[in-house]
Amino acid sequence: MQKEKITAQEVIEQIVEGIQDKKGKGIVIVDMLELGNSICDYFVICQGNSPNQVSAITDSVADTVREKCGKKPYAIDGLRNSQWVAMDYGDILVHVFLPDVRTFYDIEHLWADAKITTVPDLD
Repeated sequence: MQKEKITAQEVIEQIVEGIQDKKGKGIVIVDMLELGNSICDYFVICQGNSPNQVSAITDSVADTVREKCGKKPYAIDGLRNSQWVAMDYGDILVHVFLPDVRTFYDIEHLWADAKITTVPDLD
């Protein structure tokens, strides 16, 4: 029996679900497929209001993607201080920020020529 291949869009949907489950805000999906020579195909960027929430969002994303897509991140960096956590899913990088750190680095605007999709907050 052959296993169905999980698409990047399906993984992104589960990433967003994991973020929303822990009340993450400001979710943005940056589609870099058309840019060429980028380090990945997609960024998913969001924020939590405290280091504890950033950590909880990270755990929720990892659990949701593993349970529903069978994928684990290759690496997770930044959990020590939970101001900016990066999760590497190969073709998708997830960035979970504290609001002031997100504003300072403003990474979604470094790729202003990419297609950017904003996911409405759930409150």
